[in-house]
Amino acid sequence: MSTATPPASAPISPAQKAATLTEALPYIRRFHGKLIVVKYGGNAMTDDNLKRSFARDVVLLKLVGLNPVVVHGGGPQIEQLLARVGKKGEFVQGMRVTDAETMDVVEMVLAGQVNKEIVELINHAGGRAVGLTGQDGGLIGARKLRMTSREKPDEQIDIGQVGEIESIDPRIIQTLTGNGFIPVIAPIGSGGEGETYNINADVVAGKIAEILKAEKLVLMTNTPGVLDQQGKLLTGLTAAQIDELFADGTISGGMLPKISSALDAARGGVSAVHIIDGRVDHALLLEIMTDHGVGTMIRSH
Repeated sequence: MSTATPPASAPISPAQKAATLTEALPYIRRFHGKLIVVKYGGNAMTDDNLKRSFARDVVLLKLVGLNPVVVHGGGPQIEQLLARVGKKGEFVQGMRVTDAETMDVVEMVLAGQVNKEIVELINHAGGRAVGLTGQDGGLIGARKLRMTSREKPDEQIDIGQVGEIESIDPRIIQTLTGNGFIPVIAPIGSGGEGETYNINADVVAGKIAEILKAEKLVLMTNTPGVLDQQGKLLTGLTAAQIDELFADGTISGGMLPKISSALDAARGGVSAVHIIDGRVDHALLLEIMTDHGVGTMIRSH
């Protein structure tokens, strides 16, 4: 599907505009009142035009009766600040190694900078967004992530203040969405002793979607979706097919937590999980409100 703007010599006719609007009608009817969890990341978070189009998409979804919940990352922004303080980011199996100093940077960037920018973008587009971290309202209870070495399965790798989700209390999300607000969530969780943990944003989005029994989980990324080893887009995948892609190394690196959380959500009751290309203008609307998919859909079986 082309996303290019039509040339000036061939403007879109009023009839074409009307047809596009009416195409959305069955989707609006089907998803009215339903929860849509969106993991917002990648280029869509750093390109100014894509940022504005994302904010407008979220506001439009809310105004036509859906309940979007945004969970965001902030990898590029974290990398920039780490570089400024003389630290180099390190990753193990797609997870950021997070010592105490890095955790301070993560909190500063995610909660203080990125979260507030997204809230402002959505509010400026006409929505009513509220920024949260997993610490607010006891939303995300976390514990230290114990990561097993792939090369030596009996050994564990310490990657610092990286957490895994122990519990989700969705009441603050339900209160906000029920009162017309759009929650924007930074993936920081609280431990039992008051410590903070950096949690992969894809994992947080997947677990929130699962707990809230969301209609859809949409993961925005910097690829067209899940690609095979020849670089061809796989538009529909089952759990068994994903296991094969893990085994042969097709899915690796930063896609590992993304696909794992997508599969867990699909198995946990989320109706549809989509991995879409956040570099496409208005990718969110195209995926949810039109006949044109722009990524990979994952089914539990």
